[in-house]
Amino acid sequence: MFMAIQWVRSLIFMIVIYAWMLILGIVFAPYALFAKRGALRACKTYARSTMWLARWMVGIRCEVRGTVPYGEVVVGAKHQSFLDIIMIFAAVPHGKFIMKRELLWTPIIGLYARRLGCIPVDRGKRGAAVAKMVKDVAREFSEPGQLVIYPQGTRVAPGVLKPYKIGTAVLYEGLGFPCIPVATNAGVFWPRSGVLRKPGTAIVDFLDPIESGVARNDFLERLEDMIETRSNALMREAGFDPDGTN
Repeated sequence: MFMAIQWVRSLIFMIVIYAWMLILGIVFAPYALFAKRGALRACKTYARSTMWLARWMVGIRCEVRGTVPYGEVVVGAKHQSFLDIIMIFAAVPHGKFIMKRELLWTPIIGLYARRLGCIPVDRGKRGAAVAKMVKDVAREFSEPGQLVIYPQGTRVAPGVLKPYKIGTAVLYEGLGFPCIPVATNAGVFWPRSGVLRKPGTAIVDFLDPIESGVARNDFLERLEDMIETRSNALMREAGFDPDGTN
């Protein structure tokens, strides 16, 4: 009975947050079109209100741990669900995401992604996409911000193994910024697919920085070890055994 009620609550929650996205997107559009701070304010409002609704409607509490970066850095983050995107964006002052190029043509999301300075990537072109990504990021960083990239390239369900891609290391090397690894257990409560949202405490944890200048292979190995080790610990804290589903 509890699961049936939670599923209904989850469905209502999903309808509400996507309707709210549409409403905010339309209301803030004139402001966002003429001032980037309008787009930033709209997206911050959406992220924070969605976290509040998640706690009230489906029992998901959001907790940020570690030291949130405020300068120019690369944020290499574990990506399990839409929730970790929201939590990271709400936490950092001016997040800019590496994102799939197709999202630029999505109503509302595309407009605000452009205005925030997000960098689209054509994932099908591989090497060419990475080279263009570095060029686009260097141009975009004429304005300060925190560049958020997902080293595995996509959402990865809790307990699933997926290799880390070279793109994060190339960006880190090319930009010369420190990298802040970020771990999460958000997918335990807000999965990458389906309707059901489970109550509990979703955490994103900003870990110790990896200083600039580390060799590419060493950097990637260190990044993966830090993120995966801490994410597994957070999932176990949430009552999920990441080793039991591989």
